[in-house]
Amino acid sequence: MNRSYFDEEEAFLEAVEQRYRLKQADEWIFQKYLYDFLKMTNLPLPLRERLAGGWDIIPLKVADRQRSGDGSTAKTLYETADGLFVESVLMGYEDRKTLCVSTQVGCRNKCRFCATGTRGLTRDLTAGEIMGQILNDSPLTNIVFMGMGEPLDNLSQLIKALRLLNHPDKMNFGARRITISTVGIPDGIRALADENRQYGLSWSLHAPTDDLRSTLIPVNRRYPINEVMAAMKEYGRRTGGSLTLEYILLKGVNDAPELARATASLARMLNAKVNLIPYNAHPYADYERPGTEAVQAFSGILQAEGLVATVRESKGNDIDAACGQLAGRHH
Repeated sequence: MNRSYFDEEEAFLEAVEQRYRLKQADEWIFQKYLYDFLKMTNLPLPLRERLAGGWDIIPLKVADRQRSGDGSTAKTLYETADGLFVESVLMGYEDRKTLCVSTQVGCRNKCRFCATGTRGLTRDLTAGEIMGQILNDSPLTNIVFMGMGEPLDNLSQLIKALRLLNHPDKMNFGARRITISTVGIPDGIRALADENRQYGLSWSLHAPTDDLRSTLIPVNRRYPINEVMAAMKEYGRRTGGSLTLEYILLKGVNDAPELARATASLARMLNAKVNLIPYNAHPYADYERPGTEAVQAFSGILQAEGLVATVRESKGNDIDAACGQLAGRHH
């Protein structure tokens, strides 16, 4: 099994012997998006052959790639070196290319409406496996850590990948073009604030009361809304990164007008925008998507309260690539 370039940088430095060779390799990878050591022509041929035989830049294999009917979305199924499967989703818009990246194989949080959570957690992805998804679809304009897994449950590898993305000698990718989604883990949010970068932080709220949220998101029993609110406020104050509340609308469960008003109150306290996502059906849960009128009514209440509230029509629904549908299934 080859070694992973981004997971063993010190060992790689020993293999190339001179630091400037590392910089040369980085230029090929991050500026020219070339991932084959043999083609890095300013490295000596014996070194190229040695690296190609022992090291992987992308430590994942593409097992499958599906495109949505409208051509705007592509879902890639990757196989890891130890035979596990994860997915990423590339979404094309008129003016941007956004990649939704996974950070774990499965997820331990078991949110009731999410396909990934039904699998439980198999393992964390390494920084190299996270970077592999990103490099495979680069160049990009935006990156969202909203794929399989809870990013803040894999904090060390997430932060390692973020530093590679941000570093001026690496990918030099602006922090404001990166968004990290979380179910709400206060210590993780504060650790992310310690990085002192303006990453967007997106909180998967989905219900504005502890009783209801605990039925949908079991981790709420451990980290209730007021504790997450305090950490989110601190993050916004310390970093200046934008805050968003994510809210999947489930018919008859969390789409009532009084819940819209309670959500508006939380969003105002955080100076956050609200992203409404009508539920995307999948085989692992039996919720229903609300009708258009209910979605518009919920959105209208938020907007009447002076908030920025958008309804996100999830892209890639026809290939199970929409929000909450990723499960790393290998067909």
